[in-house]
Amino acid sequence: MATVILLRHGRSTANGSGILAGRTPRIGLDDRGHEQARALVERLEGIPLAALVSSPLLRCKQTLAPLAKARGLTRVTEARLSEVDYGEWTGRELKTLVKEPLWRVVQSHPSAAVFPGGEGLAGMQARAVAAVREHDARISAEHGDHAVWLLCSHGDVLKSLLADALGQHLDGFQRIVVDPGSLSVVRYTDTRPFVLRVNDHGGDLSGIVPPPPKGRRGKTRARTLSSDAEVGGSTGGKERR
Repeated sequence: MATVILLRHGRSTANGSGILAGRTPRIGLDDRGHEQARALVERLEGIPLAALVSSPLLRCKQTLAPLAKARGLTRVTEARLSEVDYGEWTGRELKTLVKEPLWRVVQSHPSAAVFPGGEGLAGMQARAVAAVREHDARISAEHGDHAVWLLCSHGDVLKSLLADALGQHLDGFQRIVVDPGSLSVVRYTDTRPFVLRVNDHGGDLSGIVPPPPKGRRGKTRARTLSSDAEVGGSTGGKERR
């Protein structure tokens, strides 16, 4: 299976506004968000990208636009990676939502939280995990297990994907921080995912790229990345022959 870079969209006009934007139409990036989108091109320079997959919402499209243009890649839209459907909570002020009984459920027992007129967080995680696994399998089949691809989505969606990759119950996903414009990285294998980065804002990403598989005579040939964890800690990319 392949390696996926989980990108949260750049800062939007709704971030920091005190309003739960959710799926409100036409919420785009603010000036800082556009800067983050442009900086992404240089930041990922040298990282081979096999595909770009994105939530259909405007702020994700805008975040990927400079990178897609620079790489000559077509962004694939995936509805299952869209923001949480917050239903009747959409567009409301956070200072009023914190007074709702459901707020404590979202904080302490999110797997039981279902937004009125919207969806539950458990359902959101199920759709997002299914989408990532399907795209990862497709990209691996097309480009091999050493492929790297990028997914752009939203905070709670990405936190739920990281919780799944960490083998963590959804009720603990509020412990994970994923800021606007940050990168997290997961490498999927046959039996388990490996979490390589979380909420990264500027670290060296060269280490996430699996080494090119080489045969005995130096010729490239297919290999499968190992599902085994390193005893005593990682010493670098390990492959299974």
